[in-house]
Amino acid sequence: MSIFAAAVGRTKNGWTASELDLTGLADIDEVVDALRDAEPDADLAVLFVESDDEYLSILRLDEGDDLRIFGSDSAFAEESRIGSVLLGEVEAPALGVDDLSANDGDDDEERPAADPDADPIGDAELLGDLGVNAQRLLELCGKDGMLPSDVTAEICQRIGCGDEMEELRDA
Repeated sequence: MSIFAAAVGRTKNGWTASELDLTGLADIDEVVDALRDAEPDADLAVLFVESDDEYLSILRLDEGDDLRIFGSDSAFAEESRIGSVLLGEVEAPALGVDDLSANDGDDDEERPAADPDADPIGDAELLGDLGVNAQRLLELCGKDGMLPSDVTAEICQRIGCGDEMEELRDA
C-alpha cells in the first residue's frame, strides 16, 4: 500500500506542514509521539494519512494530549498494518451520512452520493470547531470520485492550512 502522511500544526505564528514517515511505528502511541515531534510547538496538530487513493484517516491532537481519531472506512484497519495501527483501537463508529440531518441549510445543493460499502469509524466531529462538521466530513469522504487527497485538500483549505499542505505536496 502506498501511504502519504502529513502533519499540520497550528501555533501562534500560523500553520506549518510536514510529511511523516509512519514506517516501523508499532502502535498509536508511537504515531502520537511522531506527531508531537513533527509539530512540537503546536497547540493543535492534525495528521492526515492517505492510503492507495482509497482510505483517509485523520488524527487530531490538542495541546499534545487529547487524541481524536476518524477513519473514512474501517476496512483500512483490516487491510493494512498502518491502518491497524491508526484505527485498530477505535471502537465508536462514526455516524453515516444517512444518519445525519438531511437538511444542511442549503436546499439547492445536491447531496453527494455516498459509497454504500464504506464504514466510517471514529469521531466525525473532530474538526467541527475548525469549520468542518461531521456531516461535511462524511459527505466529503463518501462523495463519488473524491480521492483521499481531494478530501485532505478541501479540509485544509477550510481550516486555514491549504497553502501549507499544497506546498508540502509540491515539494
